[in-house]
This record gives sequence, C-alpha cells and structure tokens, in this order.
Amino acid sequence: MILVFAALGCPKRESTMIRIVATAARATALLALAAFAGAGFAQATAAAPPPTGSAMATPDNAVLLTVFLRHDQSRPLSELNAQLARQGFYKAFPPPGVEVVSWVVAMGIGQVVTLRLPASRIREVNRVLEDTAWGAYRTEFYPTYDYKAVGMAEHEKAAR
Repeated sequence: MILVFAALGCPKRESTMIRIVATAARATALLALAAFAGAGFAQATAAAPPPTGSAMATPDNAVLLTVFLRHDQSRPLSELNAQLARQGFYKAFPPPGVEVVSWVVAMGIGQVVTLRLPASRIREVNRVLEDTAWGAYRTEFYPTYDYKAVGMAEHEKAAR
C-alpha cells in the first residue's frame, strides 16, 4: 500500500499509512505482551489455592459481595444439580465463617447470593466458586453495601 501511494506521488497518504502501520505494530506488541503476562499470571495463581481464611467480618473490615450464579439454561436442572454435587459446590460454598445475608432465586437468571465477609477473604470465595460452580453456573460479582437505613431515612424525610 505504502509503495503504491509513494509511486503515485501522494506523500500525505504515505504518511498516513506509515502512521497506521506503526500504530498497528505497537498494538500487536502490546497484545503479545499482555498475553505473555496473562499466561504467567494464570500459571502463578493456578498453582496454589488460597488458604482457608478464618477472619470474621467486623464493622471496620466487612464488605458485602453479591454473587450472580447464572444457570446454563441449555441443560436440565437435574443435570446442573448433579454437576454441582460432583464438584462439591454445597459442601464448599459458602466457606466457613462467611455470612450469607440473602440467597434467592431470580427466575430467568439463577441464584443471587449476598455475602458479608472481610475483604481479605474475597479471593477465597472466588476460588471456591471457580472450583465448584463453574460449568453449571456463570458467575458475576458485585461489591455492594447496605443502603436500607439511608434510603428509608430519606423516604421519611421526603414524606414530611
């Protein structure tokens, strides 16, 4: 391409093409670096599961974590439950000492679980779900917080 534009005497187009090729080369190099770094990170993190934590949630370290367990709707429920049993889901989740604030079924989505735990145990919860829920569920994680008292106070204030 560059040669064609140069032969036609189009220096502006040649300059533009050179910038495009240079940008593409930089992007390719960055992607290769990210893939290499990601592979090393995956190997490092896959090597050892996190230790089972014993830290308990306190007012100064507690976080709420809402987990969406989206079920695979292409498979029958009996098959999903059998897979969860084989993988030890209900034995491992939630980890000991992690408080379940709520655990509901949202039709069309799956299960929605809100946990209260120390921030230091988030990795442990994630690994338990990776090891026992994947395949039957796709997981999504959302840090959340309790807004009920604030929301109700605002509601009462507005009602006056």
